[in-house]
Amino acid sequence: MSTNQEKKATGEQKKVGIYICHCGGNISDHVDVEKLAENVKDLDGVAVVHTNTFMCSDPGQELIQNDIRDGKVNRVVVASCAPSLHELTFRGAIKRAGMNPYLYEHANIREQVSWVHHGDQATEKATGLVAGAVAKALRLQPLEPIRVEARRHATVIGAGVAGLRAACDLACRGLEVALIEKSPFIGGRTASLGRLVPTGEQAEEVITQIAAKAMANDKVTIYSCTEVVGFEGFVGNFRLTLKRKPPEEPYSAAEPQKIRMDHLEKGEFLPAAGIFPGDVPDKEQEIFLETGAIVMATGFRSYVPGEGEYGYLHSDKVITLAELVELIARYPDRRGRFLQVKGKPVRRMAFIHCVGSRQIPGIHEPDQDGRLNEYCSRTCCAATLQAAVQIRSSFPETQIFDFYRDIRTYGRGQEEVYREASRQRVTFFRFEPEDPPRVQKSSGGKFPLLVSVKDTLTFGEQIDVPVDLVVLATGMEPTPIKELVEMMKLPVGADGFLQEVHPKLRPVEVANTGILLAGTCQAPMDVGEACNAAQAAAAKTTAMLARGYVELDPFVARVDPERCKGTGLCREACPIEGAIELKERQVDGKTVVQAQITPALCTGCGICVAVCPSRALDINGWTLEQYEAMVDAIVAA
Repeated sequence: MSTNQEKKATGEQKKVGIYICHCGGNISDHVDVEKLAENVKDLDGVAVVHTNTFMCSDPGQELIQNDIRDGKVNRVVVASCAPSLHELTFRGAIKRAGMNPYLYEHANIREQVSWVHHGDQATEKATGLVAGAVAKALRLQPLEPIRVEARRHATVIGAGVAGLRAACDLACRGLEVALIEKSPFIGGRTASLGRLVPTGEQAEEVITQIAAKAMANDKVTIYSCTEVVGFEGFVGNFRLTLKRKPPEEPYSAAEPQKIRMDHLEKGEFLPAAGIFPGDVPDKEQEIFLETGAIVMATGFRSYVPGEGEYGYLHSDKVITLAELVELIARYPDRRGRFLQVKGKPVRRMAFIHCVGSRQIPGIHEPDQDGRLNEYCSRTCCAATLQAAVQIRSSFPETQIFDFYRDIRTYGRGQEEVYREASRQRVTFFRFEPEDPPRVQKSSGGKFPLLVSVKDTLTFGEQIDVPVDLVVLATGMEPTPIKELVEMMKLPVGADGFLQEVHPKLRPVEVANTGILLAGTCQAPMDVGEACNAAQAAAAKTTAMLARGYVELDPFVARVDPERCKGTGLCREACPIEGAIELKERQVDGKTVVQAQITPALCTGCGICVAVCPSRALDINGWTLEQYEAMVDAIVAA
């Protein structure tokens, strides 16, 4: 190592500094921090012990840096919250002080102690964990990050608003971009929307501008009618196999609008088509693509109500909000006394919120996979109210009734849409989730449907509202990408959306290094939020690839060639294809077969260590010797 501190660290004199965090009371309310410091100050190898209200703060980090610069310590143990929150923070502080950042160990005394134990028990357990961390720190060796050459090329999967935004930003930062879209159109579902909340912009104009910018940029190559069918490699050096095939029916640049209008005139609804880039294959093609990073922008689909849910499919007078917005968007300039749907005037209409969102076990029916959408789709309330305001403004004699569980107009300017709906005399009824509105055919009178509800705004009064049309505000669901998830080993949350590493610290990254998230593949978002997430993913990708190489943590498997017998058990057990290979090498003039690690693919899971009969494998930074020392120290504490 190049620094004096690192040279000392590899010698016999090992000096551990322990830095204990109060975490603003999160830890110190249950762990006696001063007693903990007293308990560990005389452990073998401990040179200094400090406590601080917030170790992650600048003053807390300066404590560590000053001790390193003064030569007091050459190993660091931080006892604080989960390492997933601030491990990178402390490594960075140590590196800035001139010490190898991997001569550091973390003891989690918040989630593993203060949040689950109290009193003397909490302090005793914290003492054991810190003692174990010290024992490991004394056995740490300086490590260097793994450097991997990286292509200055990114691939964006999905050409909706988030994918287009990410592609434009990546290209503007100098990267070559492949934009992959499985349909003949780009623009995604945003292309079918009307006015956006709260800006009032026309969605079609917004998406057209972004799409035009992407299509005009020489660094962006758009592959429409294309799917990813093969995936291998690692960050900086991914290899994708793409399959392009002709669409099921021929298209031209003018046809999406015409197709949409034809269907609407017939009283039918069609999902968003978007903008036609004009490049459609006339035969099936296979394309091999080498890329440095991948941005997932696969978007969402609208929840489809089950047959009979609020009368859906049982009556053609029950439609979804997506279908209504589609209709309004295609007739933006029509005005009159009443809204016209399928050629008939709508004198009274009802909106019902939370259809396919905030579902409750035991009340709602799960889908065919046994899953319920227990999350809030976030955008539905504002979109519903915007539609209501637009209808009341254009068709003042169409009465609107809004049936809701809760109004969640959370974004800046969205609450004004709710107030405008009230000023436009939209009538609101609030229902409990266990007693939702009932939609049934009217037994008589001039309205075909009857919506009944117990209105909690009037203390449970039974309300019957005859209407011409019922509109269901359906929630968002992730686009089904099972093949991509399995192929790329992508993490998926309980809600079915792709799962980020951490919502605050790494909000657009997944655990698979080099793969990032943009937009509604990650969670329900409005157009502005989706674009923000896409720009964050683009910025992170650019920072990763701009230097032409990436640096990865060195916590990967290593092989001891003197012990390896080439059994191949490690390769069979490894969950990552290509991370371990069997290679021939010469030993004492003989050809032997031994395991070889590809560091950029290895995740450091340790499965290979467990199955190796000759103990020829270990994990950098988490060796068996270090584990044994930690266990012994915890038992003795």
